[in-house]
This record gives sequence, C-alpha cells and structure tokens, in this order.
Amino acid sequence: MPGVLVGFENSDDAGVFQLTTDIAVVQTVDFFAPIVDDPYSYGQIAAANALSDIYAMGGEPKTALSIVAFPQKDVDLSILGEIMRGGLEKLQEANVALIGGHSVRDDEIKFGYAVTGVINTAKIKRNSGAQTGDSVLLTKSLGTGLITSALKRSRAAPEHIQTAIDTMSQLNRRASEICLMFRVHAMTDVTGFGLAGHASEVAKASQISTQIDHSKLPLLPGTLDYSREGFCAAGLVSNEQFFGTGVITGPSITRELRNVLFDPQTSGGLLIFCHPADAASLLTMLHREQIQACEIGRTSARMDHLLTVT
Repeated sequence: MPGVLVGFENSDDAGVFQLTTDIAVVQTVDFFAPIVDDPYSYGQIAAANALSDIYAMGGEPKTALSIVAFPQKDVDLSILGEIMRGGLEKLQEANVALIGGHSVRDDEIKFGYAVTGVINTAKIKRNSGAQTGDSVLLTKSLGTGLITSALKRSRAAPEHIQTAIDTMSQLNRRASEICLMFRVHAMTDVTGFGLAGHASEVAKASQISTQIDHSKLPLLPGTLDYSREGFCAAGLVSNEQFFGTGVITGPSITRELRNVLFDPQTSGGLLIFCHPADAASLLTMLHREQIQACEIGRTSARMDHLLTVT
C-alpha cells in the first residue's frame, strides 16, 4: 500500500508509514499477563516492553494508548491502580503522553500499550539492513524468561527476581539514541522469540548469517541454574521448534545454555548490527551511559544456517 515503508514482511518490530519526505509514524502494540508479583513493577515492565519496539526501529515514541483486561470480581481494583501507576511513571520517564485506552472484563489480568512514535525516514532500522562483516552487540543480559518461570513456581531467589525486574524495567531509549550516532545497519529488541529467534529473523531478512560466541553472552544471575532445573516456559519450546532448524550449536553448548538461546525475553535489550570499525566506540559510549552492552559475535555471508553459536 502506498505510504507503508515497513510492514510485517520481515518481522520488523514496528510498522512505519510515511507522512512527509523526511518524517514517518512508527506504530506497535504489546500486552501480556503478569510475569511478576508486584503490580507496580508489572506496569513498569509492560510499558518499557511496549516502548522498546519503537526504539528498536530507531524511532521516538510520542503517545500511548493503554490496553487493560481485568477481572470483574475477586481482584481488588487497587491492584489495577498500581499497575497503571507503574506504567504511567515509565511513560513519563520516556516523555510519552498517555492519551487514552480501552479496557475489557477478563478472568486473567492483561496489560500493555499501543504506542505511536515518529521516525526520520533516513534512519529507519529494518531487520533487512544487516551487512556481511557487521559486529553484533547486545545491550541487556539474558534470562528473564527462565527467572520468571522459576518465580511462577515459587523457586526463584528474591535477589534474582529483583535483578530481572530492574533489567526489564530499563528503557532502551538511550541505547537507541546512541546507536543513531553510529553506522548501525540493523536493530531489533530481544523479546518473545529469544536471542536465537530474533537473530535468525535479522539474518533471514538481510540474507546473511550470524556467528555468536557463547562465552560473551551476558546472563542474569541464576539463569543457568534455573535452566538446569528445567524452568522453561512453553514459549522456549515453541521457539526452538520454530527456529531450531536454522540454528547450529557447537559441542561446547550445553542443554542449559541452549535453553537460554531460545528463552523468550520480556523487555529485553537491543540486538545491534553495526559496522565493525564503529563497534568499540559505540560500546564505549553505551558504557558511559551505564548500559552494560557487549559484543557477542559477527555476521558473514549467507551460509547453510542462519545462526551458529560456538
């Protein structure tokens, strides 16, 4: 359709529609059931997660509409108030205006946002933009799915839960702004499809392959222990079934580490594909902003597999 610059063809994080020669709107929507016990934290995570798709495209979120599903009885309305307070404060941190929303009655709580932003048409970060020889960077540690799955079974340590909440609540705003200062060819945020899934989507869209060094992967405390104990979300199994044929792992990749690769993340970090000559400077600037990014691999010309982890 005329005006659509980015649709759903390459599984990009958000849609983009051109308004003028230089300016386009970028839109996304995301909501989910609670993954942590504290309603305020849940609201914060839901907001950061929804906003992240805009940042991953290189855009600036401007407005949000809330999406609420809440039981008619047996759950105190004060819980909904805390969820919305957490989300609103995160939107305010991002300088995003909440301009409305919609609610329905549902037996299960669900919460999130539809977000609209603006983007410079020359700076859109598409999944199809990665190039052969790019450095691959990741801005947040992995393991939120495994930790929250352990939490649901009352087996997660409080300190691990809090670290995961802090990570999921962190905006990708500043990381995205910094990336726009460098030769970043593609970005995506690591969310429901896990690291392996989202890396595979970029590789497929860009017609390249990606190689990741497992020893460089940043992991949240407790991640491997919970993986070893089998606290795997249903989404992890689905991700491995869907993306696994395009992923090859070396002999040093244990079962618990392979779980991490396919672990569905919530409000994960940005997966960045940048010119190799810019990687060191980009990492330095990210670190100055207290963003614990690291280089985890490189891209190559297209091979038999989309992703290789050694």
